[in-house]
Amino acid sequence: MSDAASNLLAPAPPLGEMLETAGHISSADLVKALSFQEQFSGRLGAILIRIGAVAEHDVLVALSEQIGFGIIDRSTLPQDPTVYGECLDGTSIAPMWWVDAGVLLWRDPDGSPNCISRDPLEPSLQETVCGAFQGETVTWWLISSRDLDFMLDLVRQNLIGDTIDVGDDVALLRELAEEAPVVELVSNTLAQAVNEGASDIHVEPREQEFDIRYRIDGVLQTRFTLPRNRFDAVASRIKLISGIDIAERRLPQDGRIGMRISGKDLDVRVSSLPGVWGESIVMRILLKEQKDFSLDRIGMAADHFEVFSTLVKEPYGIILVTGPTGSGKSTTLKATLEHIIDGKKKIITVEDPVEYNIHGVTQVQTKTEIGYSFARALRSILRQDPDTIMIGEIRDLETAEIAVQASLTGHMVFSTLHTNDSLSAFTRLIDMGVEPFLVASSVRAVMAQRLARRVCPDCKTSATTPKPIIAKYEAIQDRFANLVTASPEWVSSAGCDACQHTGYRGRMGLYEMAAVTDGIADLVMQNRPIHELHAAAEEDDFRTLLEDGLIKAANGLTSVEEVIRVAGQVGIDEG
Repeated sequence: MSDAASNLLAPAPPLGEMLETAGHISSADLVKALSFQEQFSGRLGAILIRIGAVAEHDVLVALSEQIGFGIIDRSTLPQDPTVYGECLDGTSIAPMWWVDAGVLLWRDPDGSPNCISRDPLEPSLQETVCGAFQGETVTWWLISSRDLDFMLDLVRQNLIGDTIDVGDDVALLRELAEEAPVVELVSNTLAQAVNEGASDIHVEPREQEFDIRYRIDGVLQTRFTLPRNRFDAVASRIKLISGIDIAERRLPQDGRIGMRISGKDLDVRVSSLPGVWGESIVMRILLKEQKDFSLDRIGMAADHFEVFSTLVKEPYGIILVTGPTGSGKSTTLKATLEHIIDGKKKIITVEDPVEYNIHGVTQVQTKTEIGYSFARALRSILRQDPDTIMIGEIRDLETAEIAVQASLTGHMVFSTLHTNDSLSAFTRLIDMGVEPFLVASSVRAVMAQRLARRVCPDCKTSATTPKPIIAKYEAIQDRFANLVTASPEWVSSAGCDACQHTGYRGRMGLYEMAAVTDGIADLVMQNRPIHELHAAAEEDDFRTLLEDGLIKAANGLTSVEEVIRVAGQVGIDEG
């Protein structure tokens, strides 16, 4: 018996106990998994992963500690499939038997044999491998199902050129989607995305391969590249569990998944879009138990927080939050509603879709397919005696007019608009067809925002800043003396394991806020151009997204490069 196999005999705490002690699973998860194991058998770790109680990586780490096998990933394995083929050929068993059994063998440059498999603890497998390498010490490794499947496909294609053309065979698609390796791949992909804090998962087919990418802190990062012949099975699995028709591959479709992954309850919105090489699939991850976001924790500077937190408690008017998709508008509105909840107000929202569940708030989901639009929902809401209304987005004149009328009849209205900056919100409403005098009399404040990545605290270092940036920063020092620092701490980062070598971890908001003063209201009534509105706003300590970003970069919270990426650099040379 090999040294690795003998480790199985060494006493060690049970796997479930180790995971519970480490805080990866709850006692309820363990009881549920043990009950399942007693009824249907199977490895406890695999059961815990299957029921969504824990991430595969955490199980591998615990197993490694328990049985003494090292953990290996795809990047450190031999990439040439012939290396495995030569080793498998050297045994007395057909190479395809090993591959079909989910086992790969290879030799190090010094000739030592290594083994990875789906279940390295299976006694019959231990016996077979040790028999194939009599007199030699086999090094056993633990590996994620996803990485193992990729390498198995690579070796299989090298051995027999294996490809599967499913065509339009729905039965075969459904059968592939139910295979254990595919189920584990999709489950583990979701688990890793949740653990890394991804907001979206993109599954993108190409001619020979397909990519799985995560959007983390607003930036897409490629995590895996897998053979194209596995795509149909993976896509069918995602479509099957999200309620999408797996036979329809010519039209866009939408679906939802409610599931538990890594001990967290998720709501996953799925979108499929037909492309040249297959369907592009995007999964938006929404945690049902959202983080505790509050206005004082989303990145607002002291002056912005003071103004905004005061305005949102006013009895009537409209407050607009602007910015592109993914700029954090929904999170800001959620934090705003939680800030004003006091048990004395009737608060109703109309959204498409409802992204965050807020305790104490009546939330309404629009359904455009049956004609239940924002405008129609708003008319019904106004008959519900609300004090505060939140509109997910003002998209058309009808919705805008109802929002204005609601504010003028004693309601506080929060909503979003898609504009590039804050002051353009006035122009946007007027262009929709709202009378300028109604805009000026109803809107209390407009705020634009972007999300900038925070520099990773574990690897941030001092940075040299270009002279135009320093000049721009110095130009705003007098206007915002209470926010700027005389000794700016310009930083950058090289990247480390803690931040996935991106140099950034987490995000914060950059804000551009303008309260509607008498001067601004007069200009809006006259429908004056944006530059005149800017001039009037600057008299009341208005600053642009870029200026807010530079102040935060000077305080060491983010990098200048990140600020320019999200806010642009228009105006820097003027400093």
